[in-house]
Amino acid sequence: MTQSEQQATPTDEFTTRGAYVHEGEEYTRDTAYIEDRITRDGRDGWPVEAGRYRLIAARACPWANRTIIVRRLLGLEDAISLGLPGPTHDARSWTFDLDPDGRDPVLGIERLQQAFFARFPDYPRGITVPAIVDVPTGGVVTNDFAQITLDFSTEWVDHHRPGAPALYPQDLREEIDTVNRRVYTEVNNGVYRCGFAGSQDTYEAAYDRLFTALDWLEDRLTTQRYLVGDTITEADVRLFTTLVRFDAVYHGHFKCNRSTLSELPVLSAYARDLFQTPGFGDTVDFVQIKRHYYIVHKDLNPTQIVPVGPDTGFWRTEHGRERLGGSPFGAGTAPGPVRAGEEVTPGHGA
Repeated sequence: MTQSEQQATPTDEFTTRGAYVHEGEEYTRDTAYIEDRITRDGRDGWPVEAGRYRLIAARACPWANRTIIVRRLLGLEDAISLGLPGPTHDARSWTFDLDPDGRDPVLGIERLQQAFFARFPDYPRGITVPAIVDVPTGGVVTNDFAQITLDFSTEWVDHHRPGAPALYPQDLREEIDTVNRRVYTEVNNGVYRCGFAGSQDTYEAAYDRLFTALDWLEDRLTTQRYLVGDTITEADVRLFTTLVRFDAVYHGHFKCNRSTLSELPVLSAYARDLFQTPGFGDTVDFVQIKRHYYIVHKDLNPTQIVPVGPDTGFWRTEHGRERLGGSPFGAGTAPGPVRAGEEVTPGHGA
């Protein structure tokens, strides 16, 4: 996509104006997801079965980006196919406008909403990504983003690639869960509480909580390369997808502007270390990320002008984190090249 295409004037068709900020109110995320799980024993009616399910995950969305990373790190490409909606959506649904004829090539649908309605005709909540769809029926199985990646690690083990890393090792789960809870409430969701705050007071409270947590992470990562243990875990994946969007979106668009990520020496080096690790940076599309936030959130950005910067070359600069020891994949190995057809569009990464 050229710069002029990136900044082409959108229409209200791709916005959800007024849907996010409610005057005088603190932002509260709706966390009522479809909690069905795909498991080895199929206890919810959805057994692990290679080729049966399709992951729908927009590159623009941080919650969906997690699933793309974990799927790639574990080598689940042959077991679970990937559908990629475009970066913009309206009040109804994410759409497959990047695919030929605007339809997902496997499910044959134009909107993710159709998969939700195929199972729940009167589905009353938001149509969110990531979502896993049962290909034979065309119905959604789950959109519980936090559980999806954990199940990729624990339930899909028979389909992991040789050398797949242990992202959720049994001996570290309690610590990973504890770190994840704070990162979710204060950072992953914390940037949204800043951006969608409906009053000065709720914004300032969210801002203070966010940067208190970022300072805590800066201290924690000063003497250790990764968040938990000496290898990459689920905790690093969850933090990374917020950090990689910080300067491009959250600093300005969400008013998280005490400092840029690049001005936080430890966190910025940590984030660059992960970005340069196979499976992380090669899933990130900065053009789609910016188009999503700056176009869809018209209540925050009425002009829908998409910024040109910041310079993404920062993500390829030296990080120096090797001096802290540790090994990204532990006893495992790095994933191979990105699957053909799943590459980030040239010029959209770093």
